[in-house]
Formats: sequence, structure tokens, C-alpha cells
Amino acid sequence: MIRPLLLAALLALAALPAQAQCFADYKAKQDGPLRLHYGVAQVSACDRKAAKAELAPRLKAGGWKLLNIVSTFGPEGLNERQSSAGDYFLRY
Repeated sequence: MIRPLLLAALLALAALPAQAQCFADYKAKQDGPLRLHYGVAQVSACDRKAAKAELAPRLKAGGWKLLNIVSTFGPEGLNERQSSAGDYFLRY
């Protein structure tokens, strides 16, 4: 009895679409003295509002305040942003 259930569960999992990788590019700041940075981070949803909610606490833990999400994109947009993000490429 367990084997048919296990097989059915495995088949159901295999039928689910793979979750696409999503990334957000953003701008953040620190005060005293003022420092700004542009970065790229992996996020769980390709939606600006969701990316903001997910990324703001990560940046805050690192002493940064999220200013804005510039855009969200898939893995195809990583290469063109890597040099601009520098040390903040996939850091948070």
C-alpha cells in the first residue's frame, strides 16, 4: 500500500513546473556618512513588491536601507548587471 502512494507522490512532484530563478536589482543607502550602492540579489518572486518585502530585511540586517527595486528579471539578465553591481552582486 505504501509503494503506490509513494509512487503517486513522486509522480505528482515531477509534474510540477520548476520554479524559475528570479533576481532583483536595487539601490540602497547607509547614513553617517552617506554611502550608496547598487546591487543584485536573488529573490523568490519576479515581482517588485514581493522583492521589496523580501530584500528590505536582508539589507537592514547588513546595515543598509533599501531605497528602491529597479527591476526584477530572470537569469538571462545577470551578466549585463554583474560589473555594475561589483561587490554587491548576489551579496544579499
